[in-house]
Amino acid sequence: MKIITSLAQISPPPGGSVVTIGNFDGVHLGHRAIFRRLVAKTRELGGLSTVVTFVPHPLKLLAPDKAPRLLNTYAEKQRLIEASCVDVLVELPFTRVLAAMTPQAFVDEILLAQIGMRHLIVGYDYTFGRHRAGNVAFLVDAGQRQGFTVEVIGPVLRGEVVSSSTLIRRLLYAGDVIGVVDLLGRHFNLEGRVVHGVGRGRQLGIPTANLLTEKEVLPRPGVYAVRVKQGATLFDGVMNIGFNPTFGLERISLEVHLLDFSGDLYGEILRIYFVERLRDEQVFSSLEALTAAIHADIARSRQILAAARIIEYQEYLGHQFPSADGKQSG
Repeated sequence: MKIITSLAQISPPPGGSVVTIGNFDGVHLGHRAIFRRLVAKTRELGGLSTVVTFVPHPLKLLAPDKAPRLLNTYAEKQRLIEASCVDVLVELPFTRVLAAMTPQAFVDEILLAQIGMRHLIVGYDYTFGRHRAGNVAFLVDAGQRQGFTVEVIGPVLRGEVVSSSTLIRRLLYAGDVIGVVDLLGRHFNLEGRVVHGVGRGRQLGIPTANLLTEKEVLPRPGVYAVRVKQGATLFDGVMNIGFNPTFGLERISLEVHLLDFSGDLYGEILRIYFVERLRDEQVFSSLEALTAAIHADIARSRQILAAARIIEYQEYLGHQFPSADGKQSG
């Protein structure tokens, strides 16, 4: 997949482009339905399948106090979109100049003149342009006048629930890491670099890796059964997100204990897959009580993870992607 990060890098391909536009935060099942249709339509019409998105998220510039915390880092979003077999990802720098463009100017100057759009696929609730004046009805009318076609993808339902980034955030803030799997189509995960902590876990005989992550959305503070990926190797683990109330920490920490592992992880990048929430953080009256609770968490995690199958990314385009436990997902 080619990634374009500047308008100066864009030129219309000879066969034109089949385009979709959006923020696509989370790359959930609703987004992936759009990407599947994008790729299928490109195979039918020719040209390049092109995803247009914005960096940063528009609200981070226009209304920072209302901007959502993002489910994906920008690097994660790139990987997930590439896994959908998209040809080109256009990450438009979102500036006040771009924000001030009318919907018609955006269509004329960017989608048609620079990207060479022939066919546009959008979600049913998509809006864009100055004052969010551009919507599906505007795009359909513009297409009829200017010679491109527009296709609208309806909501993706899981039962009676619509897959949405807002709902996924709400579930994660409640600690429901099981519930988000049906909306994301994969287990929620984060990546972090192992950094030095205070060494308290090692003093208890249960060493932990302290993680520094760029992830903006974290599950509700508490203890989780997790799978931990280091390179191509997968470990079972127990993760604590929170403030270590027994020790009175004031900043949030991410600590993971890898089961049946010994070695030095400092500086390594770990990917954490959240499987099940075990409990809230608690204040313990003694180190002995804390240690006993951690051992109980480890025992329960072993039981849960023995039967767990981690889903990294399911795709339905005829591609097979290996899941984190080495099996094929899809």
